[in-house]
Amino acid sequence: MLKVGIVGLPNVGKSTLFNAILKREQALSANYPFATIEPNIGVVDVVDKRLDTLAKLVAVNEMGAPKNILHIQNIDSSVKLPPIVYANIEFVDIAGLVEGANKGEGLGNQFLANIREVDMIIQVVRDFSDPNIVREHSKNPDVDSDVINSELIYKDLESIEKKLKVLGNDTKKSKEINILNIYFEHLNKGFFALDINPNKNDNTPISKEDYYEFIKPLFLLTDKEMIYVFNVDDPSVGSTPNLSGDSQQNITKEYKERPVIYISAKLESELSSLSNEDQKAYLQELGIAEAGLDKITRACFNKLGLISYFTAGVKEVRAWEIKKESNALVAAGRIHTDFMKNFIKAEVIAYEDYVKYGTKLLCKEAGRLRLEGKEYIVKDGDVIEFKIGA
Repeated sequence: MLKVGIVGLPNVGKSTLFNAILKREQALSANYPFATIEPNIGVVDVVDKRLDTLAKLVAVNEMGAPKNILHIQNIDSSVKLPPIVYANIEFVDIAGLVEGANKGEGLGNQFLANIREVDMIIQVVRDFSDPNIVREHSKNPDVDSDVINSELIYKDLESIEKKLKVLGNDTKKSKEINILNIYFEHLNKGFFALDINPNKNDNTPISKEDYYEFIKPLFLLTDKEMIYVFNVDDPSVGSTPNLSGDSQQNITKEYKERPVIYISAKLESELSSLSNEDQKAYLQELGIAEAGLDKITRACFNKLGLISYFTAGVKEVRAWEIKKESNALVAAGRIHTDFMKNFIKAEVIAYEDYVKYGTKLLCKEAGRLRLEGKEYIVKDGDVIEFKIGA
């Protein structure tokens, strides 16, 4: 399961955002530094409307539900649908970092260790103007963001320094030492390790083989994907964010490969207590096309290069997340390792074809059902049934 850490300076709205994500008051939200000490953890769905459509089709064509439900958004509870299982993301609300965290300031070592355990990072940056909320650092969101980034970089420099000391002047380790020094110099200039990750950048002096042998085991903090979430005032969400000067341009330019999302954690918290219909009406009234939380979950999913394939039947309609360019054998293994061992073939229908024809049988008759082998590259939205041997 994808694991995402939410980080930021104290009192930037991390726990408010986390509570909104989980739609319940799980994390302590308080107006003082370190209201969060132990990380709060919660699992949320990556809502995919395609699953809802597939569930309706299964209900109509295999469970005897009336055809009119295909055109109804909110279906009466008396109509039986197959259970829907969305892909999941695990969010971790990590305590507020402070300047000097890499040296242990403000329980910094513990917090940085928590970051090491996640797959990617959401950095929440304060850009709301409530004077009643204690502000740990400056009034400039760019400076606040730099504090967090610097602490992550310092910790990575420390990790590389420790490794270099262990290696010493061992001539047999000259290749590893050279690669570590490349990373050290890069980080020392204020850049992230991810920038020269060969899996993300073709223009890098590091080969993939050397990366996995020498760098990956260090679990560098800045080698993780990151999304910036600017927590703005309520009125600014639907129009222009309350950024200082050309803050938006600077952030986008400096970290052009890292998405920047503008939300109001306070507004998202209010939305989380409303029904789906009331949420839509409220957002429409504010002139906002999409809730910030939906943007965040989708951005996390996409930034890590994940796609979903579906299984659809009476027992359940389910999304399975896999890396882009994964083959059918890997996809089968997401369901169970035995599926990999006993793989025979995969019956594949594109989502659009399934919706057009309505059933597996009709797709087959129309020539839209394909039999694929282990090496087939699964596409986002494929509806798959695996044929498994004994």
